[in-house]
Amino acid sequence: MNIISNEKLIKRNAKIGQFTSLGSLVILGVGMYISFTKPDMFNISIAALLVGFMLSQVGIYYGNRWGRSPRPDELIDQGLKGLTKEYTLYHYSSPVSNLLVGPAGVWLIMPYHQQGKVIYNGKRWQAKQGGFAQNYMRIFGQENMNRPDLDAGAEADKLKRYFKKHNLSENEMPPILAALVFTSQNAEVQADDAPVPTMHLKQLKPFIRKQAKAAPITKQEIEAVNKALQA
Repeated sequence: MNIISNEKLIKRNAKIGQFTSLGSLVILGVGMYISFTKPDMFNISIAALLVGFMLSQVGIYYGNRWGRSPRPDELIDQGLKGLTKEYTLYHYSSPVSNLLVGPAGVWLIMPYHQQGKVIYNGKRWQAKQGGFAQNYMRIFGQENMNRPDLDAGAEADKLKRYFKKHNLSENEMPPILAALVFTSQNAEVQADDAPVPTMHLKQLKPFIRKQAKAAPITKQEIEAVNKALQA
């Protein structure tokens, strides 16, 4: 399997996560100091605490996605290790974050790090942990996944616009598909009826191989898509 990663963007975003996290700690510290030593500046201390909290959320998001190893893209690499050289995996080097192109088709790989039971109840996805852990992770460090099917549709539309812009005709463009992949070892996925294929990371490679046997795309389609992406 060929892997094409935008290392420059990954390093840049990792630094953004580091700087925003440090900045949030400084601003929160200033806000706390003002609140204890200068009660008459209460409004300023509250503003500093709010800004510091918002920056901390940005730092957590960037840190989880780009600053912590193994990153989501590294976990996807591990999950798909062993696929043939007919496959190319693009990380942050295409219009979407993670894209797999090969005999199985064109697949948006959308990673999530939710822990506990991940359930599709017929209308939406839910991550159930229970108690304090659930409430804590909703606020800190865990991505929102209310309607990932809509997110997948928006990403697919973005990719279609890119292909059209790079002169890939409708006949040359294979269907753009999506898979929701849960990367945490503690995730238990129960979403057989989901409108978008939803699975644990360990199920991803067998799923892709099955798709390649059931509905393969042609070598010409693969070459056309890769040519457009690498333009």
